[in-house]
Amino acid sequence: MLSCLARAARAAAVCAAVAQVPVRAAEPLPVRFVLDGDTIEVGGKGRVRLLGIDAPELGAGFDTPAAFAQEARALMTTLVAHRYVELQSDGETFDRYGRRLAYVLRDDGLFVNAEMLRAGLARVSARAPLRRLDELRRGGGAAPPPRPPRPGGRRAEPAARQARRGIWGDRPAIPLRRLP
Repeated sequence: MLSCLARAARAAAVCAAVAQVPVRAAEPLPVRFVLDGDTIEVGGKGRVRLLGIDAPELGAGFDTPAAFAQEARALMTTLVAHRYVELQSDGETFDRYGRRLAYVLRDDGLFVNAEMLRAGLARVSARAPLRRLDELRRGGGAAPPPRPPRPGGRRAEPAARQARRGIWGDRPAIPLRRLP
């Protein structure tokens, strides 16, 4: 019994030590293009899936895109296309599709993952414990120190829900087609 308690205490100490390890930042990398609202192509790294968020899927082939999927991709394109970003890993490095998993920080310090939540075009989603999950839920808008925090949006997803922005609104915008 004592050995079980000792092992449990040691495991708790290891978990606490891991939680204190800072998320490693990388050098700025160019974004080549945007695939959808939560996946981008980064030069030198390949496809990157934004950690902690889930945006509506565009679908492939004959699949119908989910509501707001095109709006999510358009916002992601506006935020990061042809800009430099920093990737920060947290836990697992790749998903089952071979995409790199990372937090994405724009060259000016904008926390892109939280910005997608703030716009209401993604929802918080974590399949594993993440160090910055609480920050995503709060809508933390900036990179970790030494950069100063960005103002606004401390609770990104709940604020988007309350304001009925994006996926939390009544219905998606349907583009009008002009008949010849």
